[in-house]
Amino acid sequence: VQLVESGGGLVQAGGSLRLSCAASGSTFSIGSMGWYRQAPGKKRELVATITTADGRTNYADSVKGRFTISRDNARNTMSLQMNSLKPEDTGVYYCNAVGLHIGLIWGQGTQVTVSS
Repeated sequence: VQLVESGGGLVQAGGSLRLSCAASGSTFSIGSMGWYRQAPGKKRELVATITTADGRTNYADSVKGRFTISRDNARNTMSLQMNSLKPEDTGVYYCNAVGLHIGLIWGQGTQVTVSS
């Protein structure tokens, strides 16, 4: 499985961005997908996850009510709609996929910068 993120950029506080993650390869092996982020000098942290079978979602407390994760199994894509962005949302956002036969796969990351 290969993952490619897109949609990052620079936005002012209060603005919105939509990230996308396109999966290719043995996508039938994917059990869940997620978004993580890493700010400079900090550890990578969970943002949101979603299961491919039933669409169950999980969010970090810091993004609940502002971010929405979704997936399109037919197109093998996952998205993260980010609203009401804050400067503390700045970081590199990584897409990942987890599956029984593929293990854990990461994308290359996309930069999100929120200016105050």
